[in-house]
Amino acid sequence: MSINVIKPGLLTTVQDLGRHGYQKYGVIVSGAMDSDSCRLANLLVDNEKDAAVLEMTISGPTIEFQEDTLIAICGADMSAEIDGHPFQMNKAVWVKKASVLQFKSVQSGCRTYMAVAGGVDVPRVMDSYSTYLRAGIGGFKGRALQKDDVLPVGSPSNYAGILMKQMHTEADAGHFREMDWGVSMNSLPDYREGAIIRTIPGRQAEWFTEKSRELFLSEPFTVSTKSDRMGYRLNGPELSLQNQQDLLSEAVAFGTIQVPPDGNPIVLMADRQTTGGYPKIGQVITADLPAMAQLKPGEKIYFKEIKHSEAQTLLVENEKQFEQLKISINLKKEQEGNA
Repeated sequence: MSINVIKPGLLTTVQDLGRHGYQKYGVIVSGAMDSDSCRLANLLVDNEKDAAVLEMTISGPTIEFQEDTLIAICGADMSAEIDGHPFQMNKAVWVKKASVLQFKSVQSGCRTYMAVAGGVDVPRVMDSYSTYLRAGIGGFKGRALQKDDVLPVGSPSNYAGILMKQMHTEADAGHFREMDWGVSMNSLPDYREGAIIRTIPGRQAEWFTEKSRELFLSEPFTVSTKSDRMGYRLNGPELSLQNQQDLLSEAVAFGTIQVPPDGNPIVLMADRQTTGGYPKIGQVITADLPAMAQLKPGEKIYFKEIKHSEAQTLLVENEKQFEQLKISINLKKEQEGNA
């Protein structure tokens, strides 16, 4: 099985949940910017959670399916259509051989994820399928997709294979068939401008002036056009230190908020470096990283500081909700299998 890229979109790459365990060698984690959407898409087509998906940014690709395929689209709304007909996100969709899937510009959010049953079948590099663009490793030939690329697709699970046969029969002469059920939009994040992103204090938060710390938590910041998968550069009130101090480079994480000498903060994202030498005023909590990843240039955000214990509780609750969603989906699969 394979899919053919007719148009690549603005930036479409192969990603999974990241390249873990190699930062001590200077190799970045990379992976999906919005891990929640990536996991949900794979869950809907019965893939393993770390299967390779396509991550699309702002403007999606046009692709042709060379075999019957089961897909799921999650994340930002790019008004996806199959052979000119719109279909719903957040549910499994059977697509007929030779059908063309097209995406338009994003309506809300920034990044869309497409999972195919069996996963995008690219080689693992250091235990991950993720593309690291700057180093040219992983994913499909270590780069963003280009016109006329042909992406191999792995074998679907037994359940996905049975579902594809059933949906093929129900589709009659149609080019696609949507699953009767999906995940409600009410249970998913709403990607709107003016998002409140929660943080905990950074290791050098006390280095900043009291005024700067107040501005950081009270004034809006705008995502700069210079933002990318490595980091979101923010425009807003300039943040300054009480005294200029030397800082040895130290470990950074997804969501670390560094402030370079120009006073404009940078939020480190999926393709962040392994260490950083700028003082850190804050750290985006893990539960809010998917929302941060869905912000696009020109949108405004506000930072709200919470306690570390609150951040831990929110992360646990987030994972509980995902596990409950997983249980619900698996129950639906069992009911259909016994029907």
